Amino acid sequence: MNTSPGQSLSPEPVTAEIRRSVPDSPGSGTFRSLRKYNYRLWFGGGLISNIGTWMQRTAQDWLVLTQLTHHSATAVGVVMGLQFGPQLLLLPWAGYAADRFDRRRLLMVTQAAMGMLSLALGLLVVTGLVHLWQVYILAFLSGCVTAIDGPARQTFVSDLVGEEHLANAVALNSTSMNSALLVGPSVAGIVIAAVGSGWAILINGASFIAVLGSLFFLRKSELHPSVRAGRARGSLVEGLRYVRSRPDIGAILWMIALIGTFGLNFPIFISTMATRIFHGGASLYGLLYSVMALGTIGGALIAARRKKPNFRLIPLAAATFGIGFVLAAITPNAWLFGAALVLIGISSLTFSNATSSLMQLSTPPVMRGRVMALRLAIGVGGTPIGAPIAGWVADTFGPRWALGVGAAAGFAATAVAIRYRTRRR
Repeated sequence: MNTSPGQSLSPEPVTAEIRRSVPDSPGSGTFRSLRKYNYRLWFGGGLISNIGTWMQRTAQDWLVLTQLTHHSATAVGVVMGLQFGPQLLLLPWAGYAADRFDRRRLLMVTQAAMGMLSLALGLLVVTGLVHLWQVYILAFLSGCVTAIDGPARQTFVSDLVGEEHLANAVALNSTSMNSALLVGPSVAGIVIAAVGSGWAILINGASFIAVLGSLFFLRKSELHPSVRAGRARGSLVEGLRYVRSRPDIGAILWMIALIGTFGLNFPIFISTMATRIFHGGASLYGLLYSVMALGTIGGALIAARRKKPNFRLIPLAAATFGIGFVLAAITPNAWLFGAALVLIGISSLTFSNATSSLMQLSTPPVMRGRVMALRLAIGVGGTPIGAPIAGWVADTFGPRWALGVGAAAGFAATAVAIRYRTRRR
């Protein structure tokens, strides 16, 4: 493995490592990363593509829930499991690819592949040839590509802005994703009601042109490429060894596993509440998703103002996440349910952004792709377990009890953080 002079892979507490590796940024302000041309271009292309992504997620869940099944939350959970399961299956190769290969070229391949899969599903729906098993297969293939794309996309941010603006750029990426969440489901609801789910999925396939264009027109001379991993034997598992030597990162990963597996099954939670409890249609489903996005955007903008992440913020966000689910489970109407979703959105974004920034900034660049692949695999790879369970609980006991699963995940993650801090003292 290639490492730069003076670089250490020894275990150190997160905050101590960050203090040494990240100087106080000379720039300030919530949107300071957007002063860089490459990041502005990437942000714009990503925003358009993210809107399309949320349109497809909304349309695909609605397709499975209302057209291909009779309101089966279990089927939606299976689709989510197939879409996110490959994150765990392809963990060693995904992280190594992000550390070993040119991330820009790798992203161009993965983004093009995801666009073609979206177009394939959209055409099947529009032509009336779609069956549930086809959705399952395409969801799995999309998950395989996303597993490779995820670590490369997250670590590519440091190539765009450098180390000193990394935390701000991560937060702005979250703002882009959640601004898209504000727009995408609402637009999808309108498109579904007007012309059907297939056209919303086709729009997503076309949206990948924007992110591919941004990657093509980047100024290569202004990139900040990091040291790449070599072909040394054992490189695929070295990320796991490194994480085992870091109890701080280990605690964060346990928290991510709990919340990612049992708490982030929003398509199941929101769709079942919208249809079974509040007796709404596609428009209400899209609206509730967009309401939650208001909270996530607020959380992202608050995070963007912070110069450095703080570990103490993580258990606070996890506890607030659990409280938000408790409130959502007992709300009597859709308006109060939406208010609870705002709180869930703020806390989930704060948790996600803080864990991502801390893990990237406290990890040597040569190991960063593998560590972030592990984070993604644990956070998203648990969906094949959690989503079917949440769907089964919603089908068997009701949607409100399914929300209780999310609440328990938040409180359990908080307990993990408290235990880690207590043992450190």
